[in-house]
Amino acid sequence: MSNSFKIGIIGCGGIANGKHMPALRKQPNAELVAFCDIDIGKAHEAAENYGVLGAKVYADYLELLSDESIDIVHVCTPNDSHADISIAALESGKHVMCEKPMAKHAADARRMVEAAKRSGKKLTIGYQNRFRPDSQYLKTICQEGELGEIYYAKAHAIRRRAVPTWGVFLDEEKQGGGPLIDIGTHALDLTLWMMDNYKPKVVLGTAFHKLSSKKNAANAWGPWDPDKFTVEDSAFGMITMENGATIVLESSWAINMLQTGEAKTTLCGTEGGADMQDGLRVNGEKHGRLYANEIQLDAKGVDFYDGDTETAAELEARLWLEAVEQDKEPVVTPEQACKVSEILEAIYESSRTGKAVYFE
Repeated sequence: MSNSFKIGIIGCGGIANGKHMPALRKQPNAELVAFCDIDIGKAHEAAENYGVLGAKVYADYLELLSDESIDIVHVCTPNDSHADISIAALESGKHVMCEKPMAKHAADARRMVEAAKRSGKKLTIGYQNRFRPDSQYLKTICQEGELGEIYYAKAHAIRRRAVPTWGVFLDEEKQGGGPLIDIGTHALDLTLWMMDNYKPKVVLGTAFHKLSSKKNAANAWGPWDPDKFTVEDSAFGMITMENGATIVLESSWAINMLQTGEAKTTLCGTEGGADMQDGLRVNGEKHGRLYANEIQLDAKGVDFYDGDTETAAELEARLWLEAVEQDKEPVVTPEQACKVSEILEAIYESSRTGKAVYFE
């Protein structure tokens, strides 16, 4: 493989423009050579803004995948097509970064894991919140055992009124769900990763359609159309792991709650605790006294310090390309992302049936 990876983008909408393409453009070993979107105009625009000279443009992803010179594909389409496109890409000999959540259905996520194993190609999922400075710091102290055994955690994904009214966010057919699968997925991924615990035993969940029927509702992006709001507006789950550890997951796009925050976790361990509710705080007990430390993640006040130059999205892209280049496991493994999808699906199923869902 040459020094530079040839990369194709499938789906040139919001997340591709907001994260993937700008982050990849900053990588010295990445060349964006192909763009695909069912709206060919979007693909042309992306090629113009981010592509190398002579970048190719497609309306059909199978045509892009038939180009053997492409090394890596980023899948940035709606949830219902993640699995089929990712599997076809792996089988055509490409490494794949697929946007979160892994798939609309857990069975599809498992198919993706199998395809990666079968093809011998790398597969990762776009959980970029792991790459934030606070997440990276917290992961280090978890790995070093500073919190001890983490036996209780909360995964937070709460917006008071911020329902995304564009694209396919409110379409259950395309997305598979609302805030739970959209932002709850980030909070759960972060929490499981910090705990390094991927063995769920039983899940109990509820999903609500309580505020979605309101007309002319106050909302960050303008009122939603109640007739098109086919997904839940809030969903909550309690997950008990095989070792007894318990996670409470809360997710909402619209709820009457003042304490908001998304892609955050609260961890309680035998030696200490941590939370991301108001900056990163670590708490515990030393010399017979309780302490709570706010972790300063920037170096304000230092004359020569300009601030972090690498964003979470850029770090995600750099470490992903590094994993391909050095043939090592990506930071987000397909097995981990698959477990997130299985737990989310169990919360939806539990809400639908009114019963707890047990894992084998």
